[in-house]
Amino acid sequence: MRTLVDLAVRRRVSVVMSALAVVAFGLVAYGRLSLELFPDIAYPSITVQTEFPDTAPQEVENLVTRPVEEVVGVLRGLQNIHSVSRPGISEVTLEFAWGTDMDLLSMEIREKLDRLILPEETTDPVVLRFDPSLDPIVRLALSGDADLTVLRRLADKQIKQDFETVIGVAAAQVKGGLEEEIQVDVDQGRLAALGLSLDDVRQVVGVGNVNLPGGALRGLDSQYLIRTINEFDDTQEIADLIVRRDGSGQVRVGDVATVVWGSKEREEITRVDGRESVEISIYKEGDANTVTAARNLRARLAEWQTGDKLPPGVILTVLFDQSRFIQQAVDEVRNAALIGGVLAVLLLLLFLRDLRSTLIIATSIP
Repeated sequence: MRTLVDLAVRRRVSVVMSALAVVAFGLVAYGRLSLELFPDIAYPSITVQTEFPDTAPQEVENLVTRPVEEVVGVLRGLQNIHSVSRPGISEVTLEFAWGTDMDLLSMEIREKLDRLILPEETTDPVVLRFDPSLDPIVRLALSGDADLTVLRRLADKQIKQDFETVIGVAAAQVKGGLEEEIQVDVDQGRLAALGLSLDDVRQVVGVGNVNLPGGALRGLDSQYLIRTINEFDDTQEIADLIVRRDGSGQVRVGDVATVVWGSKEREEITRVDGRESVEISIYKEGDANTVTAARNLRARLAEWQTGDKLPPGVILTVLFDQSRFIQQAVDEVRNAALIGGVLAVLLLLLFLRDLRSTLIIATSIP
């Protein structure tokens, strides 16, 4: 130890430079630390999700949930199992002991589910792993005096596309509002009178709205891709489609159906302060810093809130910001470290009664 002290005294400049280098590397590493709300660990929880469309909760429980529970309830390491049966969907959640190999367990669950016989109307069971990093980092609400169709179109066509260009943002998902679609309301009586079926109309509409690749055109130093564009631009084009042509004339879609712009059947409704709204969930890239991505997103959000991009009477507000919880936790740790350091220095000064010795020791606290 004395030799080390003598060496440090003789080579003071080298020791100081080494200490400064360590501090510099520490500051650089600190600035690159990823800040997340949850640690990157494998949670011992698996959910088996099965859809059973247009079925009441009781039938979902009897025909899907209970058979799934019986099959997966014998897995090793299983500590708890609980399920939820809702209209059209079954969710069975399995909780295992910490340290369980979840990858191997997922394979075992899939093998058991493959041997399970469920009603034909059900979809294949999906095995989901709990991953908090897949939750949205920011949730926004678009609300106001405008029609729900206008709000949904604004969120889909402009806000979503703009926010997905923010550095650190992977995707934006839009929920709620009224999503537009073209509806073909067929008159069954008129259809039967003309000797046609619903499949005839469905086939004509489906074939008439398809884009197909047409190969490639090669030149001397270039290549051009060819495709046929056959998409509907308005409802009249659908109404003009010919369902049948014979000696008596032509039967068009408009003769047996009404083609109008409508909205899709809603499966979920979002509200803000009791009023219906459109929700926009923002997801970060896998290796992005949550705090940095949210900061970039708030800067882009400010452009929408202060500019003239939004229609009059429409507001875009933040419902949830994961980075605020993270920043609050970091600030609390920093404040606790500062308070602890100050108290440690005061205690040293109290016992040593020497300011110089206390300052020398205090420099080693960081």
